[in-house]
Amino acid sequence: MTNPVDLTLPVVAARLRDGRLTAETLAQAHLDRIAARDEGIGAFVHLDAEAVLAAARSADTELACGIDRGPLHGICVAIKDIFDVAGWPVRYGSRLYPDRIAATDCTLVTRLRTAGAVPLGLVATYDLAIVGPGDDGLYPQPRNPWDPARVTGGSSSGVAAAIAAGMVRVALGSDTGGSVRSPSAYCGIVGLKPTHGGLPLDGVLPLAPSFDVPGAMGRTVVETALLFGALRDDPVELPALSLDGKRIGYDRTWSLSPDADPQIVHATDAAASTLSLCGAEIRRVTLPPLSLMTAAAAVLIHAEGLQTHRAHLARDGGRMGRMAYQSMAAGAVLTETDIAQARRAADLLRARIDALLQEVDALILPTTLTPAPAFADFADGLARWSPMCTLPFSMTGHPALSVPMGFADGLPLGLQIAGRHDAEPLLLQIAAGFEHTTDHGALDAASLARHPLPAARQAPVFMTEETT
Repeated sequence: MTNPVDLTLPVVAARLRDGRLTAETLAQAHLDRIAARDEGIGAFVHLDAEAVLAAARSADTELACGIDRGPLHGICVAIKDIFDVAGWPVRYGSRLYPDRIAATDCTLVTRLRTAGAVPLGLVATYDLAIVGPGDDGLYPQPRNPWDPARVTGGSSSGVAAAIAAGMVRVALGSDTGGSVRSPSAYCGIVGLKPTHGGLPLDGVLPLAPSFDVPGAMGRTVVETALLFGALRDDPVELPALSLDGKRIGYDRTWSLSPDADPQIVHATDAAASTLSLCGAEIRRVTLPPLSLMTAAAAVLIHAEGLQTHRAHLARDGGRMGRMAYQSMAAGAVLTETDIAQARRAADLLRARIDALLQEVDALILPTTLTPAPAFADFADGLARWSPMCTLPFSMTGHPALSVPMGFADGLPLGLQIAGRHDAEPLLLQIAAGFEHTTDHGALDAASLARHPLPAARQAPVFMTEETT
């Protein structure tokens, strides 16, 4: 019998309602999977089994009484360690908050509970959700299930690791400069950064307010869409697969960046071809230079991050992790002229992207320019961003998602799809069509047990066990 953790959420939802599965059994399966797999991954930083099982039993009782809260009723959801969950030790991955206990639920967790979801536990983030992977935060950083010597990306590091390791199907993350999308690409899952300002941020640790966005991360596009619907308190119609008539813009120059792995451009070209075969019209477009957009975004994130954490930098710098401290200190050397020029550049770039998105329905480009880096690449302890294409759409506020698009040397790569403000359903539709046509996102414990992958495209290291 397939472990229920390995079933998609629509299948689980059907079984919860026809009596073949209970939410309590599902929750216990998640707890057992975490106990079996997380020791080598390190995704979860807080579990309260008693509370999880109690919430699951409550979901069962409601369903038995005819109370159906929707597609997430009885479904376990992991939470990034920056979202307040009442009574839980939400500590932002930082030694500055070793004893913090959240007093109330943030609005997004309240919405999850209203939707019937079961908060499963807190998953790791970088120190203050800023930059990493540092070795001097509150807890060790998670390891990538595809290769434990590699990072999962940040700062939604624990979210991506937990989903890729088969410990949960969906989780709540956040994105400032790419913190939903880059971990999703590195770990072979789906991650949606919604339109800036579309979801509430109360009860969530801030970093750069004009960039910060909560995000939905999941095993598949449909599951990510279901979570996003609960977060915005407005269900998302499950995406159709047809892409007939959709106009998709593609600029190869971003894939040809000097920092890019040579396999990136081939994978992105193949993705464009696949979308064309799905019925979409692929149009060559010219985006603003990636380097210009990234530079302007970096200035603004450093400036806003300094404003957010200025008191910590002055008072608690000695207790902050080295990478977080360096990132915050970088904002201190910026002049008012630097910031003003970056804001003007951001306004111009946002207008150019808006104009381009009047000609096409969406844009495609790589999520990151390399597969997941090794921990050894950060051994010097210096704060740095890995090469990626996420910062521009964080700065402009447009929604963007990452969906698995292939592999480089056995490691996952992500295709980023960006679109107009509030066009998340369209982006999910394009991603669903791409996912359905390829097999890049089909890697889970159940399928791998039946159909082992060739050596050239190795499965995640933890996924060798038989399902029960």
